Amino acid sequence: MSEILTPETIELKASLDSRDEAIRRAGQLLVDNGHVDDRYIDSMFEREKSVSTFMGNAVAIPHGTGDSKQWVKRSGLSVITVPEGVEYGDGNVANLIVGIAGKGDEHLEILSKIALVVDEEENVERLVNAETKEELLAIFEEVSE
Repeated sequence: MSEILTPETIELKASLDSRDEAIRRAGQLLVDNGHVDDRYIDSMFEREKSVSTFMGNAVAIPHGTGDSKQWVKRSGLSVITVPEGVEYGDGNVANLIVGIAGKGDEHLEILSKIALVVDEEENVERLVNAETKEELLAIFEEVSE
């Protein structure tokens, strides 16, 4: 997990005004750290148009469409904690935004690891309340093993 989620792709205690801002920020962290091309962010919005990436438990996992793999340079995750929450459509509020970019077939493996972590409300609360990026990384490592 440590090679795809790094302190540089984590933003703690963000204040986001909308779902679109959450998706854009999650994608931009992946762009800024060399995981994807800019065009990947557009595909994240395309995905959102066809199906919401809100997963329950106050978690949203924005990611690109199947066609977007061409814009993934290397697998990566971005994590944004939003303690105040962000409206994510249909009355859903997200406190944890996890952007995913999977190279080749790694996408599903990454998603399954994330699902393990965010399946438990207690884990989501711990992540959202993390005081440091190192603490958040440690929670991911502990739970996804």
